[in-house]
Amino acid sequence: MTLKLFNTLTKTKEDFIPINKNSIKMYACGPTLYNNPHIGNFRPIIVFDILFRILQLKFGKENVTYVRNITDIDDKIINKANELKISTNQLVEEAQKVYHEDLNHLSILEPTYEPKATEYIYKMIDMIKILVEKEYAYVSSHHVLFESKKFKEYGALSKLSFKDIINGARVEVAEYKKNPEDFVLWKPSKDNEPYWESPWGKGRPGWHIECSAMIAELLGPTIDIHAGGLDLIFPHHENEIAQSTCCHDQKMANYWLHNGFINFQGEKMSKSLGNITIMNELLTHHNPTSIKYAILTTHYRQPIDFSNDLLKYSSNIVSKWRDFIQESTNNDLDQAFLEALEDDLNTPQALMRLQQIFNELKKSPKDKELSNYFNNGLSILGLIPHYQDLEINLDNDHIENMITRRADAKLNKNFEIADQIREELLKEGIILEDTKSGTKWKKI
Repeated sequence: MTLKLFNTLTKTKEDFIPINKNSIKMYACGPTLYNNPHIGNFRPIIVFDILFRILQLKFGKENVTYVRNITDIDDKIINKANELKISTNQLVEEAQKVYHEDLNHLSILEPTYEPKATEYIYKMIDMIKILVEKEYAYVSSHHVLFESKKFKEYGALSKLSFKDIINGARVEVAEYKKNPEDFVLWKPSKDNEPYWESPWGKGRPGWHIECSAMIAELLGPTIDIHAGGLDLIFPHHENEIAQSTCCHDQKMANYWLHNGFINFQGEKMSKSLGNITIMNELLTHHNPTSIKYAILTTHYRQPIDFSNDLLKYSSNIVSKWRDFIQESTNNDLDQAFLEALEDDLNTPQALMRLQQIFNELKKSPKDKELSNYFNNGLSILGLIPHYQDLEINLDNDHIENMITRRADAKLNKNFEIADQIREELLKEGIILEDTKSGTKWKKI
């Protein structure tokens, strides 16, 4: 089956036809490291890691180049560093250490390249020079701005007109701009901000130019796939297309992929709502495989309703795999499972098929074909469980508290509540055993 991907640019699901099947080029926007990354940062990383694995499977590991950047210069980074009275480098390094630990726990493959924005300032300056020379950009008050109206296809990705952009207050209004929709390529640095020398004075790049520069330098002017979160479509990706296309006179990317938001109790995750969940904190209470499973139960383009109930459900499933994890004797994948993933990364369908295989394997545990299908399926999804972590991350206080509540209920002859507590723990993958020395528990 041909790999099919939903292209945000065309709003259709398309067959993936690479520019060169021996050199697949993919880029995904990584996090801005001014704080420990939250679960919303990790949804695209988890989803597009699976796409990376599928591309390697179909075209060969040596034929796929995957770049996932780190933003290490940005207003948020500067403001946070100033607040903590440390350098931006120190802030980013501390956050990056936690970020990489999280990636390791979540079994995320290393990309081919993981560039930092500040390593490519020279390339950004070169691109900006070209845009000024071609008169797509102009200099104003030590700023360099891209004049959006000069790019006739501006708005093609987001499907927004200039009127939509301005009426929706999606742009910064400033005196140094010719038009409200023009965006910054280079800006002067303030006294307490990092700076680089440029033809326009001491300053730093705008956010949008960094990805265009890293893509051009590491992958070339045109790539196969550009991916990121839904919130990046406008203005970030729209601006990337404009500046890259005008600089190189070539299409920037053939396929644009975007994942949906993570919601808590029906609300989009955001700092203003106070419902941000930091990943390394989540990992102290939940097995990483359970977290990944929870994220993959919803198609990547749809919003996820993330909750403790979803994590409990996922943990219950993952815990049952223990006795069936084995080394595969080949790389075979179940056809229905693979077809689900090749259909625009339909992970819910793939997980459903994996569960069917698992149910068959439980009935025939010595069936090598079923075992290979199951374990290879887990591998392509990056879902091989960390059972040691599973034991470490159990919330012991919660379990012991539930056992105490159950004992009190039994003492008061409230057996209905006692049974409810037992059932609730069972749903979490915990089995209770009443002994002469007290109630013992173990993980399923």
